[in-house]
Amino acid sequence: MSVYNIALVMMGVAILGVAWLPSLLEKYPLSYPILFIGLGMAAYSLPLGLPPADPFAHPKLVTHLSELCVIVALTGTGLKIDRPFSFGTWRTPIRLVLVLMVLTIAGITVAGITLAGLALPSAVLLAACLAPTDPVLAGDVQVGDPGEGREDNVRFALTGEAGLNDGLAFPFVYLALALLPAAESLSARLIEWAWMDLIYRVGAGVMLGWLSGLLLSYLIFNLPKKLSIKPSAYGFVALAVTLTSYGVTELVHGYGFLAVFVAAVTLRGRERKHEYHKQMHAFTDQMERLLIVVILILFGGAIIDGLLAPLTWSGMLIGLLLVLVLRPLGGLLTLLGARKVNVAERSVISFFGIRGIGSIFYLAFALEKAEFPQARELWAILGFTMLVSISLHGVLATPVMNWLDRRHGRKIAAELSECEEDEEVKVATVE
Repeated sequence: MSVYNIALVMMGVAILGVAWLPSLLEKYPLSYPILFIGLGMAAYSLPLGLPPADPFAHPKLVTHLSELCVIVALTGTGLKIDRPFSFGTWRTPIRLVLVLMVLTIAGITVAGITLAGLALPSAVLLAACLAPTDPVLAGDVQVGDPGEGREDNVRFALTGEAGLNDGLAFPFVYLALALLPAAESLSARLIEWAWMDLIYRVGAGVMLGWLSGLLLSYLIFNLPKKLSIKPSAYGFVALAVTLTSYGVTELVHGYGFLAVFVAAVTLRGRERKHEYHKQMHAFTDQMERLLIVVILILFGGAIIDGLLAPLTWSGMLIGLLLVLVLRPLGGLLTLLGARKVNVAERSVISFFGIRGIGSIFYLAFALEKAEFPQARELWAILGFTMLVSISLHGVLATPVMNWLDRRHGRKIAAELSECEEDEEVKVATVE
């Protein structure tokens, strides 16, 4: 049988699944990524002659496929956030990125060294890959489409965090590279890391993302008044925002992930109720789902091809420690004193730190740049952690978010009832 034709059939079935499964599973404790991983595992278990899905077999493909998926997801994530940016309104996601992510990186690094016996560079790399939450697979716990209104504290915090930390985890990937043995002294490498990889690249990502967003918003919202754009082309505009802001930033060695998200948020801030936003987000959402299908099927195939073979009990413990202890406990500590976020909301935010496609990119990117000790063990721990996160969070996302929505509904109803009682008291007093 032709492998090409088999692949076409698999893709056709998977794409139909992308179209139907989200609405079909909306009320059930199951997410479609779990099913696509299962599809990949089933397909690669059969004697179909499919190409190897081992990330070591096609490192560049893994890097660029996951990279494209993440930048498309970051554009969609930025476009669907209704709240305008300010340090006050974005306090919670900023705190999650600057405090919780750093605490998580420190915790995984220590666990990697003490539990799994990883070398320091490998432990830091594993931590940098696993610490950021994923904008791709976390759709069930994120805000709704632009202007839809589903933007409570939990959904907004998780969406903003996923958008920001996929760029701000990059300095720690470069820190792992700097810790590898090299001709230069360690102090010289750390100094270069501090000013180049931490300060310059982050600054360039934020600045160029903001400038790209401003320029593109002028071209999108002002130019059409003189030169109209057909509605059918709105999606291509979204793709232009993604590729332009990412490519320009990467050309000057900034963090393109950060630039894409900042550009999308900046663009969303202009003409906030314009129909462009819904059209652009719809296009990026479709592209993102298509790329997810390919990556998750290959991920399932990689598991069958032996991705988890080097996994040890200590490696499994690191993954479970991250998902069940480090993220939840670190989140609760980070959000202590957050006045506008109640205890229930803090608990949900702290628990749902989904790991996914961004983690794949970071590890593939670093291993393409240099050789790390215990590289296969890193892939095994990463793959196991992703599998646990996708399964556990995928099963719990729908019931937990439904419970949260019911809780919000009861709270709003109670507040309305209290307001009505106050009005009745005022009327009775006047009478």
